[in-house]
Amino acid sequence: MIVRRAGVGDVAVLAELRGVGAEELGSFAGWVAAHADSHLPFVAEIDGYVVGNAWLHVAERVPGNGAMDRWYGDVQSVMVREEYRNRGIGGALMAALLAEARGRGLLHVSVHSGRRAVDFYLRNGFGRHRQMLFWEPVTS
Repeated sequence: MIVRRAGVGDVAVLAELRGVGAEELGSFAGWVAAHADSHLPFVAEIDGYVVGNAWLHVAERVPGNGAMDRWYGDVQSVMVREEYRNRGIGGALMAALLAEARGRGLLHVSVHSGRRAVDFYLRNGFGRHRQMLFWEPVTS
């Protein structure tokens, strides 16, 4: 297995893994290009076949507390093809993402997880945080 940063040549498989149809591929490719500095895709390959992906969103907090550079990350869109799950691929993707975060000196990395994946993130070094709060709009 190889885990690497995805490139321009991976846009079609990234779109497929996100459920983006062929009719929206051009728009997706434009979005990926426009967000290349802030949304970093990683892919896992086995024998040249992409079996999973994960994205690291990198963003900057307002300067303060004696620091002008206050960058953080957010894990997004982690997915391993069903037939390749439970082989350590998700963990390898997370290791690559977190190595990137360390290399960039990010303050922290967060993740908004579905219920089924909470244990996965806990096994990969994430912990619950008592100060993380969310607001969601009220829908009618």
